[in-house]
Amino acid sequence: MTTEAGVLMVDDSAAQAIKALFKRQGREGCGFRISVKGGGCSGLQYEFSVAETPRPDDTVIEHDGVTVVVDPKSAVFVAGSVLSYERSLMKEGFAVKNPQAGQSCSCGESFSA
Repeated sequence: MTTEAGVLMVDDSAAQAIKALFKRQGREGCGFRISVKGGGCSGLQYEFSVAETPRPDDTVIEHDGVTVVVDPKSAVFVAGSVLSYERSLMKEGFAVKNPQAGQSCSCGESFSA
């Protein structure tokens, strides 16, 4: 397990949203896993899930009392990104601002590297 903030930054809005989500679900102390999977209209998409415990090869990012977990293959695609939580009239949810994304779809949920 690697503890590294260089792979991904977690902003305050994402940390607060993760805390609130896990409190509602009774999952305080769990990690928030970010994965990149094949799919979506641009070829790759982000997947968010609960990580009960990090795997030995995961990268673990700690910010403001929350733990974000990224597997090694996904870490390559999210390196340099920022995880945030956005609220607007059209959408509410987690967003990854990824400087590596060559293209992204209009919904913002898939990208190509």
